[in-house]
Amino acid sequence: MTAPLTGQVAWITGGGSGIGLAGAMALAQAGAHVVISGRNAATNASALAALQALGSAEDLLLDVADKHAVKAAVQQILDKHGQIDILVTSAGTNATQRNFDVVTPEAWDDVVAINLSGLFYCVHAVLPAMRQQQSGLIINVSSWAGLYASKLTGPAYNATKRAVLALTESINMEECTHGIRATSLLPGEVATPILDKRPVPPSAEQRELMVQAEDMGQAILFVAQMPARTCINELIISPTFNRFYTGGLETPPKR
Repeated sequence: MTAPLTGQVAWITGGGSGIGLAGAMALAQAGAHVVISGRNAATNASALAALQALGSAEDLLLDVADKHAVKAAVQQILDKHGQIDILVTSAGTNATQRNFDVVTPEAWDDVVAINLSGLFYCVHAVLPAMRQQQSGLIINVSSWAGLYASKLTGPAYNATKRAVLALTESINMEECTHGIRATSLLPGEVATPILDKRPVPPSAEQRELMVQAEDMGQAILFVAQMPARTCINELIISPTFNRFYTGGLETPPKR
């Protein structure tokens, strides 16, 4: 039986770890040829080895905040494969010192450069090819904070992740007539390495109760396997034990 995504090319930014890698693994298992990109060569290499054990994959060293490098990366994928069917924008960051009383303008610039400008550069670069092929799926990883701002995530993260919702909506408004659809994923707490950047990193016990990276991989696969006639505009995913409801988000880990 042919895998459901056989023949499709998927590009995943931030694909070396966390949600990006989990999505890449799910898409590779479903038959897509997966291209992951990230800023760390060692992380990319480790992820690529795992992906190639599951299916067809390659990696690119890329900082999405570099608009010229993004354009060159897209051209490289198109020159080699002739198409980009799926884009998953999972590259993201946050500052450790993130609230207004401690955040620096430089930290703000870094978060905006990756979470928002970098995402835009990737979307902008793939759209011409998707218009030409009259099809394409863009999955933008936003956050629970994109809808529900919190002090935990800080102003830069809150602002950029909310902006992702507007950007995704704009894609659907302007590109739906070209067969292009876009989804915002809005996860609550997910047990990925970005948690280590928090002022109070969660304990292992706390992380076990969170959404796991592989759960997000399955969500990405779910969106990717929907019929091309159907657009999932937003998908909100949270842990059943949701600390945004119960509190305790800054509880120090047990020693």
